[in-house]
Amino acid sequence: MNRTTAIILTAVTALFCGCPGLFTAFMGAMFAIVSFMPGANIDVGGSSDPTTALFTGLGMCCIGLPLIVIPLAVGFFTLRKSSS
Repeated sequence: MNRTTAIILTAVTALFCGCPGLFTAFMGAMFAIVSFMPGANIDVGGSSDPTTALFTGLGMCCIGLPLIVIPLAVGFFTLRKSSS
């Protein structure tokens, strides 16, 4: 694979995986933090239960973090120098 194709592939995965992954992880962290605030107005999917907000936030973080790692892995494996 030539270098230009590797850079384009890395940029596309950063756009389509990395950006949504950052957004998902950020929102998940916000949901998890808000679940610990007393008196917070919580509305996660129509539920005002803090436990629901906590588990939704943790689930979103678990989904977002692999999406952030995908462009890093694609960039590493496509842009590294081959030994042959």
